[in-house]
Amino acid sequence: MTPDGSIRHLHDLAHCLRDQADNQEVVGAIMDITERRVTEEAIWRSEAYLAEAQRISHTGSFGCKATSGEMFWSEETFRIFAYDRGTKPAVEAILNRVHPDDKAMVQGQIESATSQGKDCSLEYRLLLPDHSVKHVHVVAHAVKDKAGNLEFIGAVTDITERKAADERIRRQEAELRQMLDFAPQLIAVFGPNCERLYINRVALVYLGLSLEEWRQTPDRGVFVHPDDRARDRDYFDRALSTGSSYELEMRLRKFDGSYRWFLARSNPVLDDKGQVLRWYVVCTDIEDRKRTEEKLQQENVALREEIDKASMFEEIVGTSPALQGVLSRISKVAPSDSTVLITGETGTGKELVARAIHRRSHRASRAFVSVNCAAIPRDLIASELFGHEKGAFTGAMQRRIGRFEMAEAGTIFLDEVGDLPAETQIALLRVLQEHEFERVGGTRRIRADVRVIAATNRDLQGAIRAGSSFRSDFFYRLHVFPIEMPSLRERREDIPLLVEYFIDRYARKAGKHFKNVEKRTLRVLQSYPWPGNIRELQNVIERSVILCESDIFSIDEGWLPLSLPATESKRHIELPRRLDAQEKKMIEEALKASRGRVFGPTGAATNLGIPRSTLESKIRSLKINKNRFRTLSEP
Repeated sequence: MTPDGSIRHLHDLAHCLRDQADNQEVVGAIMDITERRVTEEAIWRSEAYLAEAQRISHTGSFGCKATSGEMFWSEETFRIFAYDRGTKPAVEAILNRVHPDDKAMVQGQIESATSQGKDCSLEYRLLLPDHSVKHVHVVAHAVKDKAGNLEFIGAVTDITERKAADERIRRQEAELRQMLDFAPQLIAVFGPNCERLYINRVALVYLGLSLEEWRQTPDRGVFVHPDDRARDRDYFDRALSTGSSYELEMRLRKFDGSYRWFLARSNPVLDDKGQVLRWYVVCTDIEDRKRTEEKLQQENVALREEIDKASMFEEIVGTSPALQGVLSRISKVAPSDSTVLITGETGTGKELVARAIHRRSHRASRAFVSVNCAAIPRDLIASELFGHEKGAFTGAMQRRIGRFEMAEAGTIFLDEVGDLPAETQIALLRVLQEHEFERVGGTRRIRADVRVIAATNRDLQGAIRAGSSFRSDFFYRLHVFPIEMPSLRERREDIPLLVEYFIDRYARKAGKHFKNVEKRTLRVLQSYPWPGNIRELQNVIERSVILCESDIFSIDEGWLPLSLPATESKRHIELPRRLDAQEKKMIEEALKASRGRVFGPTGAATNLGIPRSTLESKIRSLKINKNRFRTLSEP
C-alpha cells in the first residue's frame, strides 16, 4: 500500500550468487505489475461476461482449423453437446451426437464447407445420451490466418424451445385452418388494400378454384352478381375509407355458373395507430332463407289480393270497379323501385296510395317521408329536400340534412309536385337519373337510395302544352308508372262502406256507439257530388258523430251545399251530370268505331288513350251496353 492509500501489485524476483570468495549473495528485482493485473482482471471479467451471456442465450462458440482438424469449444458448446470438459473437441464428437436421420446431411455440409472454404448455416437435431432430442442452429464463417491456412469460426445455438414454440404455433394454425375449412361459411382474408391472402376450403369448392387461382383473380367483384356489384363496391369503398365493418346481402357465382344469396360480413383488424392490417370476410349462405322469404312474399301477395277483395286495402276503403283497378296497379308496382306518379282530384286519397305502395315494397321497414311541395316557400324548397351546409345562405347557422337523406333506403312522397319551381325540378331530375345530389352550399355528391312517389291534382301534360314552367323531361321521369285516383262520384258504390268506416273511427274516439245509419242520410250522402271527395265526406262524418245524440246516425242536410240556393245547388248537381253525359257519348263513339272491342290495338281503350281497366270501370258506372256495338257494321 502506498502512502496515498492506493494499492499496487508487485512482482519480486531473487537470484542467489556466490562471489570469488565463495560468499553467497542474493540479486533481485521488484517490478510494478499493477497495470498488468488490471488488464488480466478485465480480460477475466470479459470472458466471464461472455460465458454468462452464452449460457443465457444458449449460444456457444467454436473454432476449427481445417487442415489439422484441431477445434476449440466454449463452455456453452460443451454443455449444448452434453460433453464434459475432458472431452477433446472434434468433428467426430459432433457427429456422435447428431441424430441418425440428420447425420448424412450434417457430414455432407461439413465436407462441402471444408473443401470449398465457404460459410455454412444449418439446423439439425442432436440425440443425447439420455435419449432426449435437441435442435441446434450452427453458423460457421470461413477465414484464413496469416499463413493462409483455412479456419472456421462459428456459433452453435440451442433452438429447442423455439422449435417447440414453432411446432405449437404450426399445430394451432393447422387446427385453425381445419376449423375454418370445416366451417359452413365462405371465409376469406384480405390485405389492407384488398390483397387476396387466404380463403377456406368450402369457399374454394364453391368457386371451383385452387388457392393460387383465387389469389391471381384480378377483380374483387368478379364472383358477385352483376346487379349487386355496384352496391358491393360502394359498401367496401366506404368501409375502406372509414376503417369500419359492414354487412350486406349479395349473390355469389358458383363454379357451375349459378348464383346463391349470401350475407357478407366484413370486419377490419386495426393496428395501434388505427390502420387496417387485415380484412376478414365471412359469407353465410342465406339462399334458403331468401327462397322462404320469396315464397312468403308470394303467399302474402296472394293473401293480400284476397283481402283486397274485401272492403279495405291499407285504409283505402271500397269495392267499386274503379277502385279495384287502382288497387291492382298498386299491388303490381309496389315490389319494384319504379317511380310512381299519382294523379287525381283533391281529397281522393293520393297519399294513402303512396303509403300503400311503400308498405308493400321491400323498403317497408325504412322511412316514409312525405313532403308537401306547395306548402314550402320557393326559396327554401331545395334546402328542405336536399339539406344545406353551414353558411350556405343567411340564417344557415349549422348543417342540416334534407328529406332525401332522411328517406335513405326508404320512400319519399312529393305531394303537389306540380307546384315545384323549375330549378328544383332540375335538381330532382338529377336525383332520378343519377341517384345523387348535393346539399345547398355543398360540393360533395351524396348517393341517394330513395324511391320517389309523386302526386298532383294538376294536369301536368296540359300545363306543358300551355308552356308553363313545368319541365317535360321531369314529367317523363316521373311518369314511369302512372296511377289515376278516381273521384268519389265515380265510385258512389263505396260511399256506404266509407260512411261505416269513418263512423266507426270517430265513434270510438268520441266514446259513442251507433246501431245503424239512417236511410235518408245514406241516400243524401250517395246523391251528393262530393267536389271535395273523400276528405269532404270524412269531415262531414266527423262533425256528425260529434253532434249526433241518438244511436241512429244521421247528418244535418244543411251542412251539404244541396241546401244552398237553387241556382247554386243546380250548378253543383248539373256539372257532374254534364260531364258524365259527355264522357258516355265519347265512350259510345269509341265502342262504335271499334265494333264493341274494348282492348287490343284497335280497341276503344287504345283510341281513347286510357287503360283497359279504367274503361271497363267507366262502362259499368255509366251503364253502357258494349255488346250492342258488336253487331254494327264498321263505319
